Amino acid sequence: MSIWKRPFNPESAVFRENMCDHVGIEITDIGDDFLRGTMPVDRRTIQPMGLLHGGASVVLAETLGSIAANLSCEDGTYCVGLEINANHLRSVTSGKVTGTSRPIHIGRSTQVWEIKIEDEQGRPTCISRITMATKKM
Repeated sequence: MSIWKRPFNPESAVFRENMCDHVGIEITDIGDDFLRGTMPVDRRTIQPMGLLHGGASVVLAETLGSIAANLSCEDGTYCVGLEINANHLRSVTSGKVTGTSRPIHIGRSTQVWEIKIEDEQGRPTCISRITMATKKM
């Protein structure tokens, strides 16, 4: 059974001319209880040493967690971020990374999402958790 309460269109203008567009995030898959997206490891997302910037990983994690949280909100509500953390497990120097967001808790006033980011070989590069506050419109 799907956890989503709102329709989702990855081609939406919502993803243009903002951080998602700037760093090349694309939503690639949505299942009954997960949302998946990719981000390139390129000049926009690396740090001076040529490695994927930890902040870029957090941008991917927050994007996936925030989109997922808002898709699972009841009508008349929306979610905003309260806290995010990330553990960087492996460096990446090229290609792309893929993040998968899954819920840990979907409550009336808060949500908690886990985002696992992997390299192109399926190896974990970052694990993140975001806590969202649910607000009334």
